[in-house]
Amino acid sequence: MNFEYFVVKRLISTKKYKSSISAPIIKIAITAIAIGVVMMLVSFATGLGLQEKIRDKIAAFNGHISISSFDNNNSKVTLMPVSKEQDFYPEFQSVSGIRHVQAVATKFAVIRTETDFEGVVVKGVGEDYDWNYFKDFIVQGEIPDFSGKLNDEVLISEYLANRLNLKLGDRINTFFMRSDSDRPLQRGFRVAGIYDSGFQEFDELYVIADIRHIQRINKWDDNQVGAFEVFVDNFDEIDQKGNEIYENTSSLLDTQTISQKYYSIFEWLSLFDFNIALIIGIMILVAGINMITALLVLILERTQMIGIFKALGAADWSIRKIFLFNAGYLIILGLFWGNLIGLGLLLAQKYFKLVPLDPRTYYVTEVPIYLNWDYILFVNIGTLLLCMLMLLVPSIIISRISPVKAIKFD
Repeated sequence: MNFEYFVVKRLISTKKYKSSISAPIIKIAITAIAIGVVMMLVSFATGLGLQEKIRDKIAAFNGHISISSFDNNNSKVTLMPVSKEQDFYPEFQSVSGIRHVQAVATKFAVIRTETDFEGVVVKGVGEDYDWNYFKDFIVQGEIPDFSGKLNDEVLISEYLANRLNLKLGDRINTFFMRSDSDRPLQRGFRVAGIYDSGFQEFDELYVIADIRHIQRINKWDDNQVGAFEVFVDNFDEIDQKGNEIYENTSSLLDTQTISQKYYSIFEWLSLFDFNIALIIGIMILVAGINMITALLVLILERTQMIGIFKALGAADWSIRKIFLFNAGYLIILGLFWGNLIGLGLLLAQKYFKLVPLDPRTYYVTEVPIYLNWDYILFVNIGTLLLCMLMLLVPSIIISRISPVKAIKFD
């Protein structure tokens, strides 16, 4: 090992090596690895970031899993109430991995101003509502407090505020249709906050209000709600938890995950997994081919040295290890520069949001970045191991070099 380390060190440091024919080939190989690492890190960070961001936005308006009456027929509004007296509310103890359960109710309405009107869905929420997702959406004002007396404050989207020319503190007249009368019921609300989720499908629809308004309009008692929204600890288990929740609730209740409710969106998101895998495969293949080329050039350039080592009694595997160690050093050098550039670009995008996106197409206003040590280590260790494995085959050429012919080689 000491002999091999000494030879590798001499190969790396000698001026002849640096100025040799193989120098530009080696630089190309290092550059290819660095570019490959940058592409893989960017693919992971942006692909997973977009999946997580869109997933969180959908969950902010729907929860991960909804529990409602079968009579609602997956409608956006509540048709039949559900009693709050359930075994799973407020704590879902029969199913593990459930983080939070909240009661909500929804109803169609029309907001009318002096010049315009807009159809919306008023979503009623209570003191048990989890605002963690919504905190990032608030662009003006604040989140209303629905824990005390009946509150007439609401959250509206920036989209609706612009269309209806509304500002913070404005009073809005909202009209609700009633099943027992042809005349709509009017309610007045005050705009306490304006949000922008970047998800136009929701922004153009939802107004967040006190759930007690919906209960009174529908003539429900305080113990009746429209549905329950359930949040799970691990989104990857959402289908499994959805089935478990269905089995542990009443036969009169239906459960639906957001991946089922918004199937087309989640199918589109699943394509990112294939794209990431494809990019990783291509980048590692390109990096491996470049390293194979560099190794072959190094071997051919050092044919005389190989012949001398063999003449002195060095085993083929010992000589192969010398070149593999040298190649490993070059791979690590490429990984270093790739990580430095790649993580630098990702951090710049994460904190300075340099690259925007069209929210009508991607549901986000800028490229989201997800940073995690798991995939960073996977990229680095995976690239190193796969490239080294690919180099084992071309290094076999060393065993075919004849000492006599190699020493005479010029």
